[in-house]
Amino acid sequence: MKKMLSTFLIVSILIVCNSITYAQTRSLQKSLPLIEAKADRAGMSQERLNRIDAMCRQAVADAEVPGIVALVARDGKVVMYKAYGISDSETNRQLERDDIFRIASQTKAITSTAVMMLWEEGLFQLDDPISKFIPEFKDAQVLDSLLEDGSYTTVPADKEITIRHLITHTSGLGYGVIDGDPRMRKIYADAGITDLFTTEDISIEESVKKLAKLPMHHHPGERMTYSEGLDVLGYFIEIVSGQPLDEYFRTHIFEPLGMDDTWFYLPEDKFDRLVTIHKKEEGKWVKFPTTFYDPDYPIKGAKRFFSGGAGLSSTARDYATFLQMYLNNGELNGIRLLSRTTVQFIMANQIGDLWGDSGAYYGLAFGVLDQNGQDKGGRGSKGTFDWGGYFNTQYFADPKERVIGVLLKQTQGNLTDQTAWKFKQLVFQAIDN
Repeated sequence: MKKMLSTFLIVSILIVCNSITYAQTRSLQKSLPLIEAKADRAGMSQERLNRIDAMCRQAVADAEVPGIVALVARDGKVVMYKAYGISDSETNRQLERDDIFRIASQTKAITSTAVMMLWEEGLFQLDDPISKFIPEFKDAQVLDSLLEDGSYTTVPADKEITIRHLITHTSGLGYGVIDGDPRMRKIYADAGITDLFTTEDISIEESVKKLAKLPMHHHPGERMTYSEGLDVLGYFIEIVSGQPLDEYFRTHIFEPLGMDDTWFYLPEDKFDRLVTIHKKEEGKWVKFPTTFYDPDYPIKGAKRFFSGGAGLSSTARDYATFLQMYLNNGELNGIRLLSRTTVQFIMANQIGDLWGDSGAYYGLAFGVLDQNGQDKGGRGSKGTFDWGGYFNTQYFADPKERVIGVLLKQTQGNLTDQTAWKFKQLVFQAIDN
């Protein structure tokens, strides 16, 4: 009996070690890391790229934003990488291009990538119920009505929430304080759900288990509702991999790709590169105050809450490196994170017509442009994938044109900022071959 237990223990350790060691592998392909090069080497017009430079300068001069970092890459060559304006209004420190920004929902694509890396190991199927791994989700309920005393009535969900539902925002879960339904905002607030990020002493496991007890917007798969599904999957990654989420990201994604400036909580030697979140007050940029979150969460507090939906901070170059891995069909610098076939699957339409005639659909990590979206103009080729973050950050990558754009800012509140759509439009007009 003792021998059998020893054998079982050894096999279990080997399974865990295999998961930790081999989620990323050496590749037969070896694309180079991003390098800086002149525009003409990447088939782009420097004269036309200068229009982006002028747009960014004007946006800062007109106080649309306090500062911007803009990066453009094509064919693995960075042809524009510049900073404009200030990083902090109190010290008037000039923004540097390698400064660190809270990327919020840009975290979702990285979490989704980690899920698919574990999926490639055969550890689960996407249509497995999440209750198989997090039993608290077993008897999911859908909100029926919210009563005046704050209580509510529910009906049983007509099916279980699956991993696919969570990764595509079709689970029916909500998003607490930023939810579009005031009833759900109240229910989440009363339950003490942690939204987005926090300095409080709480783990993602604790938050997810509280979330599992609450009612949902709708039955799973019925429609698309932006949600904390990727936070649930962050905890799921911890269960399946046997590692805390921050460690899994660092050992399987960030270190292999050389993303040294991407963290949930910044090391002390990077504190001074964190850009301040600003809002406009009486025509001036001021530091955004603490509201339902502390804006300084990446450098202070308990540093235990690894939000798979919104917790990371990063640089323009680091995020462009992550996107380049996708343009290379899952490989960078001889390290393969995902198979070409998996990337193809990730980019496929996973939500049917739930977005209607928007010109895009949702895959397993990104919003993806369809033919209608391409034909409307200014957004890229069919297959261009993109997303953004709560603090006014944006990115896109076009596989057909092999071009990447990353635009980072740190603002909240009502703004006149037009840089997001202008940047994308101006990147594509600069292609010159």
